[in-house]
Order: sequence, then C-alpha cells, then structure tokens
Amino acid sequence: MVLPPNGVHRWGRLAFPQGLLEASHDNNKPKGGTVELLIILGVIVLLVIVGVVMYNRLVQLRNRVEAGWSQIDVQLKRRYDLIPNLVETVKGYASHERQTLEAVVAARQQAVSAQGVEQQAQAENMLTGALRQLFAVSEAYPDLKANQNFLSLQEELTGTEGRIAYARQFYNDQVLHYDNAREQFPSSIFAGMFNFEEAKYFETEDAASRQPVRVDFGRGGGTPPAPQQQGAPGQAPQQQGGPGQTPPSR
Repeated sequence: MVLPPNGVHRWGRLAFPQGLLEASHDNNKPKGGTVELLIILGVIVLLVIVGVVMYNRLVQLRNRVEAGWSQIDVQLKRRYDLIPNLVETVKGYASHERQTLEAVVAARQQAVSAQGVEQQAQAENMLTGALRQLFAVSEAYPDLKANQNFLSLQEELTGTEGRIAYARQFYNDQVLHYDNAREQFPSSIFAGMFNFEEAKYFETEDAASRQPVRVDFGRGGGTPPAPQQQGAPGQAPQQQGGPGQTPPSR
C-alpha cells in the first residue's frame, strides 16, 4: 500500500496516520519480559499445587494414625473394665493372695493414667505380667477354675487381647506409612514447615508379652512321668525283684 506524501491514507471517509499503523504492528509482537513473567507465574502455581497435594496427603496419613490409636484405646478401656470384676472373683476364693491382687490393681491404675504411646506400651507390659501371675496363682484353686464367672471373664479377656493385637497391627501399619511420607523428599520439606511430628509405634518389650493372656482351665498341671532308663545297646534290661530275691538262673 502506497501512502500519500502527507503521511495520511484515505479509505473512503476514514484517514489513518502512518505512525498509528506502525504502532499497532509493534503491539502485536510478544515482548520478552512478558514471556518470562508468565513462566515464573506458571512455576509458582505448579509449586503451590504440589505443596497442597503433599500437605493434604500428610494430613490424611496423620488422621489414619489417630484413628488407629483410637481403636486401640477402645479395646484397652474394655480390658480395664474387666479387671476389677476379675480381681473380686479371685478374691472370693484366694483372699490371702493379697500381694498378687494388689499388683494387678496397681498395674491397672498405672495403665489407665499412662500418657503417650511409649508410656502406654510400658504400662500394658506391666499389666500383662501381673495378669499372668494372677492366672498362675489361680491354678492352685480348683473351685476358682470351675467358677462360671471366672471362666466368662477369662474368655472375654482373651477375646479382648486378640482385638488389641489386631488394632495394634493396624495402628503400626499406619505409623509406617505416615513416617515414610514424612521423611521422604520432597514431602519432608512440608512436614518440617507445618510441624508434622514423628509417630511412635505401639510395641511390647519382649516376645512373651506379645502373646495374648492364655490360661488352661480344663487340664490340671501334672508332672509328666519320667522316661525309663534304658541300658546300653546289646545289654539286657535289668530285672528288679523284691528285697532278698535273686534273679532266676537259666
């Protein structure tokens, strides 16, 4: 298009200065500073999205840990409610076993007042040991072992121990997932920023206390017969006779 010498192009009744047309072409060209700004904003938005996703995942895992612990707490309270009735039942038949009964009561009280997972685990170990001692003492009282209330409490306590073991396994699995997410990069950055503390496992100290309390009420504690002594290979067994008897001659 050829413009007239005065710099004005006439198209019908409209006239456009030549400088205005050149400025409109320059505005359509992308500027380098605008592109860099858009890239920076995109990176910031992406980081915010990643941060929100990781934060929500940590919150979800922490809530699962708390839900797992609440299941353990329900079963522990059920266990605590059974112990006073058990102590009273044993006291009716073995009232002179005062030291053993007081140990169970003291261990229960310590478990009820325990705070935190580690302290609770230690208190439960002591309570389990005291209950084992109580059931061992009950073996010496046949009338107590035949008491229906005692048998019912023992069955309920055994079932509660099984549910505690299941709840403990579920809780420890959730702790494992949470601690792994809290320590892995880059979620560890957000865990430190928002104070996601380490969760503790609910563990017992020894292998014996990991097993549920189990007492055999149906069989008495007898001593197995001693094995007979055998002679050396090729040697005939020795015949025993009464005093003053001599073995018969062949």
